[in-house]
Order: sequence, then C-alpha cells, then structure tokens
Amino acid sequence: MDIEILSRYTYIASVVAIYWIVSILTVFVNKALLSSETVNLNAPLFVTWFQCIVSVVICVTLNNLSTLFPNYFKFPNGNPFKKETIKKILPLSILFTAMIASNNLCLKYVGVAFYYVGRSLTTVFNVIFTYIILGQKTSMKSILCCAMIVAGFWLGVDQENVAGSLSILGTILGVVGSLTLSLYSIHTKHVLPAVNQNIWLLSYYNNVYSIFLFIPLMLFNGEHWEVYNYDKLGEPFFWSAMVIGGVCGFAIGYVTALQIKVTSPLTHNVSGTAKACAQTILATYWFNEHKSFLWWTSNVIVLSSSAAYARFRQLDLNAEYKAERSLLKV
Repeated sequence: MDIEILSRYTYIASVVAIYWIVSILTVFVNKALLSSETVNLNAPLFVTWFQCIVSVVICVTLNNLSTLFPNYFKFPNGNPFKKETIKKILPLSILFTAMIASNNLCLKYVGVAFYYVGRSLTTVFNVIFTYIILGQKTSMKSILCCAMIVAGFWLGVDQENVAGSLSILGTILGVVGSLTLSLYSIHTKHVLPAVNQNIWLLSYYNNVYSIFLFIPLMLFNGEHWEVYNYDKLGEPFFWSAMVIGGVCGFAIGYVTALQIKVTSPLTHNVSGTAKACAQTILATYWFNEHKSFLWWTSNVIVLSSSAAYARFRQLDLNAEYKAERSLLKV
C-alpha cells in the first residue's frame, strides 16, 4: 500500500478513535459530576453553567493566541456583545441552553447505559420539524426507520420499568433534549450565515449567552443555596473535576467537527452509532448492571434503525443532487 494512503488511513483512524474516547469520557465525567456519591452536589444547572464558562475561557484564550501566534493558532474574531449579533444569535442560544440543560438533567436521572436510548428520538423530531418548518418531505424508508426507533425507544422504556430503574423525569428530559437538539440543528442552518458559516464563532457566542441565560434558571431551581451549603466547595478535587468536565464539553465539539471533516457526515453518524453501542456495553460493565434480553433488543433496534436512517438519508440527498445537476445541464 502507498505510504501516503496508509498515512491518511492512520490519521482518519486516529481521529475516529479520539472522537470515541472524548465522547465516552465526556458522558462518564458528566455522570460523575451530576449524580455520583463522590461529588454529591445536587446542582446540575450549576455544573452545566460552569462548563459554559470553561468553554468561553478556552475560546478567549485561543483567540488571544491566534492574535499573538497567527501561524500556530487560528480562531475567528467576534464580539458577542454587539447589538446586531445578540439580536441574530440569542434565539438560537436559548435553544442551545435548553438543549444542554435537558441533556445533562437527563443524564443525572438515567443511567449511562440507557442514556442513548433515552435521547434516541432526535432523528424522529428531525423528520417531523424538517417537514413542518422547512416543508421538506422524507422517503418512506426513512419514515419506517423512524417508526422502528420509536418502537425501540418504547421497548427500552418498558424494560427499564420492568427492571425497576426507570426514571420518568429522566425519560421526559431525554425526549425534551431530543426535541431541542432537533430544533437547534434546524435553526442553526438559518443562523450560520450571520457568523460567516463559522461553527466555532457560533459556539463561542452560544456559550457566552448561555452563561447569562443559566443564572435565572439556577436561581429559580434554588441551586445557589445548594452550592453555598456544599461541603466540598473548597476542595481542589471538586474544581479539578469541574474543569475536566468543561474541557471535555469543549473538546467534544472540536473532535465532532474534525471527524466530519476528515470523513463525511454519514461516516460520522455510523461512528456515533457504533460509539453509542460501545458506550452502552462499557456502562453496563462499569456500573455492574445486568440487563434483560429485551432491553438489549431495544438498543439493537434503536442503533440499527438510526444507522439505516443515516444511510437512506444520504441516498436521498445524493438522488436530489443528481436530479438538480441534470436540470442544470438541460
């Protein structure tokens, strides 16, 4: 095999491996921060808020480094406090805040093994909102995949209930997380032109605005008293874990974008699905959880249906692209 091709394959494999490691690590770190007895802090919104602060600090640091060392660091310039920027980005940031808050709250109340299934309806909401908001229809094959995802989701919920580990609140928050992620993804397409299609600048703005949006939510939830009375507030271990969680939250955005860049959106979806499978198996081993055959069946249904949907969607997009090219030639 040609050395250049081998080098490229090695690089792609390394990127995929890093995505898996960072993604799984992020879920486990967040689970520990949100509901472990070691941390034992009942303030999930505060944890999420602090992660937004860490992301903003990293973005500002990268921006300064790109100014001082432009040959080594690159980060887009932008001012999140301009009136026009706030007007254009804030509605999306509200969805972003709701999305990360509901996802972390879901992870607080459900196990890591069930987390993927609990948030598996994102694809279904994508199809629904894409039709309602954008007027785009979906093929029957893709709709059947969505029906299978819903069936797998309900079977998973049923088996969690049979096992006595079902959290109704956690499941509802997972559905809300799926819904807000879907709306966020669709609305992002409309907002990206305002930041010159730059994902990192948009992420920076979203995290800045979320810092302010989380404050009334934390106050309403009474988390300021939880933090004030927290007995480990002065311990280095706690803040080290919080910073690691924030760095992981920022890193997952970077490695996700990098994986899509070096592979393709379809490969990213397949990789994400396979990662979710590995994450589920690892979680059942790590937390010593014994699951029934039907519970595993629900995971297989959700994972395989999600992968099939990604493939069918790619074929639909390719067909649409070829049809448009044919019309242009005519």
